[in-house]
Amino acid sequence: MHFSLEGRLVSLDVFRGIAISLMILTYHLSGVTYFTAFQHADWHGWTFADLIFPFFVFIVGVAIPFSLGSRLARGENRKKLLVRVSRRLVILFVLGLIVNGFPVFDLSTIRVMGVLQRIGLCYFFASLVFLSFKERGQFVVAVLLSVFYWMLMTLVPVPGYGAGVLTREGNLAAYVDNLLLRGHLFTGAWDPEGLLSTIPAVATALMGVLAGQHLRSDKGSMEKAVNLFFFGTLCVVIGFLWDSWFPINKNLWTSSFVALTGGMALIFLAVCYYLIDVRKWSFWTKPFVIFGANAIAVYVLSILVDLTLIYVNVTLADGSSVSLKTFVLENFFTSWAGHVNGVLLYAVAYLMLWLGITAILYKKRIFIKV
Repeated sequence: MHFSLEGRLVSLDVFRGIAISLMILTYHLSGVTYFTAFQHADWHGWTFADLIFPFFVFIVGVAIPFSLGSRLARGENRKKLLVRVSRRLVILFVLGLIVNGFPVFDLSTIRVMGVLQRIGLCYFFASLVFLSFKERGQFVVAVLLSVFYWMLMTLVPVPGYGAGVLTREGNLAAYVDNLLLRGHLFTGAWDPEGLLSTIPAVATALMGVLAGQHLRSDKGSMEKAVNLFFFGTLCVVIGFLWDSWFPINKNLWTSSFVALTGGMALIFLAVCYYLIDVRKWSFWTKPFVIFGANAIAVYVLSILVDLTLIYVNVTLADGSSVSLKTFVLENFFTSWAGHVNGVLLYAVAYLMLWLGITAILYKKRIFIKV
């Protein structure tokens, strides 16, 4: 979600730019087993790749006090802000449906939920909480959402399985998704961005909201960085402890996963803030600021172009045909670099292509708001 760069901390845009860059890389490398860091955990547990999406949800939350808070300070009506927030939810949800359905758009099987839909829902509900409660209330809501989800997943029985079952087929989140969205899920049995698991994801966004308000406070710069680091470390510890009762699991977005990833995001934000906005070590930040300025736009367009490359076929000399993506990959990358290095170089080149496109937009001060 992009907001005006005016009056913002550079570290926030760098954080968002890093997150969206890694989301694009993960999209291309997650299916290549050689790159273990970019493979998601099969079920329980976590990998580096599992941190990237919650980091983006977190930074969406961080931006809320800077955008809505500044509008409130200018005297804008809360009802008007709610209309703005609702409109962005609808836009993100529609964009998510476009990405999920492109280019066939078979409404009988289209996946209803997804990455953009979850971002939109987290932004919407976190904004509602921000507009309705002060910081203490926001903290209480975040905790209650996490505990409530824990209780639902462990105490409510699932027909045919019982209570507390956290397998792919037997967990409550999968049951709810199948009950309401059967035939429109990521797989036949469950959806990693499903309906019920959006509840704790909102808590992730609220952790970002609380961090954003702390950064907007009148406290000293070093105090802000130290506090973010301290509370981030505390959350990581809570996440690992909670894992014993409610396993860390990205697909279920478990409450322990919320604490772990939110804590790591707080630590990473503290480091970015200290290096960039306190120490002014910003010589390396420009590419990420550029990506962060049009984060959602570049994410959507990069996926749509990739899907187009997959669906457009090229006829070879022997009469057979391959996708344009396979043709480019094999003829310009793997033919001389080998399969593993070729796939990696293709993913990096694709990312650099979009960096070039977004750099042009940035230079022309074109920021695509969603």
